[in-house]
Order: sequence, then C-alpha cells, then structure tokens
Amino acid sequence: MSIILHGVAIGGGIAIGRAHLISRSMDDVAHYLLEDEEVPAELARFDEAIRDTRKELEMLWGSIPENAPAELGAFLSLHIMLLGDVTISREPREIIEKQHCNAEWALKLQCESLVEQFDAIEEDYLRERKNDVLQVVERIFKNLDGDVPQLPAPEDLVDDHILVAHDLSPADMVYFKDSNFAAFITDVGGATSHTAILGRSLDLPSVIALHHSRELIREDELIVVDGLQGVVIINPDDLVLAEYRRRLRAWRDARRKLSSIRKSNAKTQDGTAIELLANIELPQDVEDVRKSGAAGVGLFRSEFLFLGRDTLPDEDEQYEAYRHVAETMKGLPVTIRTMDLGADKNPKWLNHAVADNPALGLTGIRLCLAEPLMFRAQLRALLRASVHGKIKILFPMVNSLPELKQALAQLEYAKQELREENIAYAEDIEAGAMIEIPSAALVVGSFLKHIDFLSVGTNDLIQYTLAIDRNDDSVSHLYDPIHPAVLKLILHTIKSGIKGGVPVSVCGEMAGDARLTRLLLGMGLRKFSMHPANLLAVKQQVLNTHLDQIAPITARMLRSEDPDKIADLLQQLNAEPGV
Repeated sequence: MSIILHGVAIGGGIAIGRAHLISRSMDDVAHYLLEDEEVPAELARFDEAIRDTRKELEMLWGSIPENAPAELGAFLSLHIMLLGDVTISREPREIIEKQHCNAEWALKLQCESLVEQFDAIEEDYLRERKNDVLQVVERIFKNLDGDVPQLPAPEDLVDDHILVAHDLSPADMVYFKDSNFAAFITDVGGATSHTAILGRSLDLPSVIALHHSRELIREDELIVVDGLQGVVIINPDDLVLAEYRRRLRAWRDARRKLSSIRKSNAKTQDGTAIELLANIELPQDVEDVRKSGAAGVGLFRSEFLFLGRDTLPDEDEQYEAYRHVAETMKGLPVTIRTMDLGADKNPKWLNHAVADNPALGLTGIRLCLAEPLMFRAQLRALLRASVHGKIKILFPMVNSLPELKQALAQLEYAKQELREENIAYAEDIEAGAMIEIPSAALVVGSFLKHIDFLSVGTNDLIQYTLAIDRNDDSVSHLYDPIHPAVLKLILHTIKSGIKGGVPVSVCGEMAGDARLTRLLLGMGLRKFSMHPANLLAVKQQVLNTHLDQIAPITARMLRSEDPDKIADLLQQLNAEPGV
C-alpha cells in the first residue's frame, strides 16, 4: 500500500530510489509526554527492548567459537550482567512512570546519570566501565528504535539511495557532502534551518519536517521524493511511479535548458546589470561556484571549517583554506563571514555552556568578541590570504554601532600585528556588516560611515522579526519572508545603503528564491548571493524582468500591511514572463 507524506520542500527536484535509514544518536532523542493511559504500553515497550537485547547478547555468548579469546566471553558476560542491573533495567521504568515520558527519553536521562557517576570514580579500571554501560544502553536504544543501521560510510552509499533520518546536523551534512546518494528526507527541521540550508547546497531533492518518516519507512523500500512540492510517497503504485518518472524527465529537461544561460550576462530587459554571487560552506565548494557562472562568492560561511572536528583550526590552516578559495576565483570577489558559531553550531572544542535560548545567546560576532585570540587568529588568516585575491571580510549578527566598532578594532589590531611581523596583506581590504537583527536594520544608517558594504541575512532577520525559531517545524508555517514587517526592514536597509553610497546584498535564502527575485529587484536590490544550484533560476527571472514594468506592483506590495494582499500581488508580479 502506498503512503503519502507531506513536509517542507527544500528543492533539488525529484528523486526515485531505495530508502537507506540512518539511526539517531542518543543526543538526538526526542522528548514527548504521555497521557495516563499510554504509560503501561510505554513500559511494555521498554521491557520488550530489554528482553530483545538480552536475547541478542545471550545468542552471541552462546555462539562464541572454541578458539576465541577468553576475554570475549567475559566481555559478553559483563554486558549481560549490566543489562540485569536495576540501574538499567528498572530505574528507567520509574522515570517513565513518574515523568510520563517516552522510553527513549527515560533511558537517555538514566544513561547520563550513570555516566556522571562513572566519571566521578577515581580508579581508572572502574571508570573505564562507563564504555560498557554505553554499549549496553546503545543496544537497548537500537531495539527501541527499530534496530536500524548505523551511520554509513559515505563511500557505501550508491546513487539510488535516499537517506531517511530523524534529523541531519550541520556536521552530518558536511560528512555526507561528497557522498553519492539521490536524495534525503528528515522528520524535523524548518524551511531555513541549517539542515535545510546545507541540504540545498547539496543540490539534491529533499523534504524535511515529515514527522513520522523514520517510523513508516523500512530499509530498501521504494520511495519518491518530490523536493519541489514537499511530498514523499512510500511504495508508489505503477500509475504514480509512471507519472513521477515523467515529471523527473521534465525536470531534467528544464535543468538542461537553464544551463544554456549560464554564460549570459545578468541584465534586466532594460539593461540594468545585476550581480549574482554564490554562497559556500567549505573551500571545495568553490568549484560549484565556477560551474554556476556566478560573479564571485557572496558568502563563505567560514564556521564550517570549525565543525566536525575535535580541535580548533589554527591560523595557518585557515589561511590555506581562504587562499585556496581566493586563488580559485581568479580575482573575482570572495566575501568571507567570520565564524558564526554558537546557537546550533557548537563544535566539540568550544567550551561554552549551552544557554537556555542559544539563538539569543553568545553567538555570531558576540562569540568572536568574547574570544579575542580565536577571533584575531581568523582575522590574521583572512588578511594574509587577501594578497591572493579579492577577499572581503563580513561580520555576522552585528547588533549596534559599538559592537561594530569593537569588531573593526580587532581587525585593526590584527593588521598592526602583521605590519610588525612584516607580513603582507591587502591594504584596501573591505569590511562589512551583516544585517540579521531588527535593531541593526533600524539603525543601519549609523553603520554606513564605518563599513564598505552591507549584507542582509534574511534567514535570521525573519526569525528575529517574527519571533519564530527557524529550527522548529511546529511553527514553520508562520515563517513568512514576505511579511510586511520583514519587507519594511529589508527596504529600509537597501534604501539606506543607496543613500549612503554603500553596496547592499541579500545573502539569505530569499536571494535564491526565484519567486522573490522581481520583488527584491523592485526594492532596489542589485546584488544577490545564493546557493550555486539556485543561480540559474534567479538569472532567468532577471533576464525576463523590466524594472519599469514591475515598479507599480512592487510599490503596492511595499505600501500594504495585509499579508494576504501582498501574497496576491506577488502572484501578479510573477504571472507574466516579461512583466
């Protein structure tokens, strides 16, 4: 029987392939509350997982070869013994009964408590038994979770595999970036969560916020992923399969036609030049930028150099990464954002306590200023690399003029250090501020005398303006890039930049959404930065637009404070190919 799931479309087209389930780690366990009548069933589910785990261990113990090392039997005996201990087999049940929570969450809480107890033991041998506890708990967890496969090696994936996961973190996406698979889907995430942003960078069909895909899909099942409509179909029947094969061919044909405009100059029909730039996460992504025909790199998210590793990259390692991008772009501009860590991007080596509300905590430029040595090492690396190309430095999440001045002071300090060491850097290197917070957009005029350019990060700007967590799919339907308040802030920023003679770009997801291209052009935007995969669709809109003709509808949209009216006008704006 076919099952149809609906989620948030991330794009990348359509894929048809076989499901490959990715198991969750203990860190990703969901927490949900149970009604009184649901508790007995949850206790039974936990007891069944304990029984299944015991059967597995006893079967393994009984099948040990005669010539196997004696330690192997002792190891399995220890695990069977630990499984019978009340701290593992009974106390999670008490947590379920008291807190009315799901079994996975109770097991996670109990595991964390046991780990703390083992870490407090001074004797090395006993302290190392913590790993045995973790291995036993992982077996129980896998049985609760359906005993799905572990995270595969990238080289084990084939081109018709579709990854099915509860969630994929930024580090996971970096891990899979060079893998060979057809599409991915997740149960959680918002339209502009970092999972979504990184997923778009892979240019693969993807749908997120499906809620129950991991429960409903089995390993190797045939599924259709429609990344255009946000639909996933499990076990499609012959009629549906034939229709989606037709759509897949049509989508591929459309992609081929778009490729014909790759070398065309990005100009509107009235001859206005538009600068189309590309966003990247890692140095190797620069090859996609060159293939897309972009006029440069508008946003290099440098924090991804810092993720998925145990140690902080030093100045020389960063320098080599920035130099590679600058040289590969052969004189085209490369805007590199200083590390935007914190919030949901916390590397292992960053020893900062997680805030109750990390999106409003120590993140972006705040974290950089709180760690001046780390910040200055990055600034030195950027300055050193600037002699190899046209590098620009962008400060993220600037809130106020004093904060901007502190960041610029650190930049001057780094320059002074290099001068004293006789190390060359580009004297004319440009520095800019990222407008991601409503307060920054409202006082942007005060920034203009101190910076060379502005970049609007619409993802966070929308999040902070509308008070919507962009990683929470339960409120993702409220995330609205054409909300009148959002449009007013963007318009004010663009107009302020034009008045002050400071270039303004948009580097958030709005820039890569071809439905919004004409609106942004009508607002006065002349510089867009987006994922390379979106560039040709946006360029096509630019080539089909006459600025004088879109002006009346755009003006009406920007005067309105009625979201429904704005949405209707947007449809009118995009209705005709040459409006």
